[in-house]
Amino acid sequence: MIATTALSKRYGEHLALDEVALHVPEGSVYGLAGRNGAGKTTLIGILAGLRRATSGTVTIDAPPERVAVLADAPRFDPWLTGREVVALAQRLTDPEGDIDGVLDQAGLTDAKGRRVGGYSRGMLQRLGVAAAIVGRPRLLLLDEPASALDPQGRREVLDLIARLRGTATVLFSSHILGDVQEVCDTVGVLDHGRLLFQGPIDDLLVGAAGPRYVVRLRGPVDHVAHALRAHPWVTHVETGPEQLTVGVTALEYAEAELPRALAAADALVVSLGPEELTLERAFLALTQ
Repeated sequence: MIATTALSKRYGEHLALDEVALHVPEGSVYGLAGRNGAGKTTLIGILAGLRRATSGTVTIDAPPERVAVLADAPRFDPWLTGREVVALAQRLTDPEGDIDGVLDQAGLTDAKGRRVGGYSRGMLQRLGVAAAIVGRPRLLLLDEPASALDPQGRREVLDLIARLRGTATVLFSSHILGDVQEVCDTVGVLDHGRLLFQGPIDDLLVGAAGPRYVVRLRGPVDHVAHALRAHPWVTHVETGPEQLTVGVTALEYAEAELPRALAAADALVVSLGPEELTLERAFLALTQ
């Protein structure tokens, strides 16, 4: 759906995007992950046609009228009702768009007759998505759609994005890595304007780092950590309050050797198990 080649953007001396080669598969939910200031908003602005690239090319396999964009903090005239906001978007984009259907999809059926000046931030975000999808876009670009919301508002917006899978190609940016991991099938990691990784999220998680095990102990941990570091199959040991995170060269070592090594070190083990792979861990491994 989207392909860019050597896409760069300069603001004076600042290089906001550095030869980005983006590839967004059609029908995917693509998460553009990165810190604040990584270049995510600039990239979405260029894809939406709201900013011009300094160099490079952009190819989008959808006509402009089938591309919808939602800013990170959508605003609407407060005297309009929710239904009137979506009806205006429908009139401008697709006369056959289902106003009440998208409001229901956004969970706003009971609030559609209320003036939006009384909507919560989460409701406004969901209203923005409803206004964006009423035109039945083939491509939906969302800039930080849940970053400033409370937990309930984030949950509502993420659920709505997940329900769009299969009906449109969705690209959304976020610095909240858990949100990206939860709803996306494809991810791109942007850091200081450079695209460090893109592909299936499972490929990023598996390739993030070697296997690690979390060992929870009763009592001091320093002498146990020292003993474990002496084994050649241990890559590193991180210590915490009554806890060790042990990196190993292969899973079979952790399964076969780690219990024996802990017993030899007189460790009082409360629990032992593999560390859950997270996008945050993968992101830190890429960007540090």
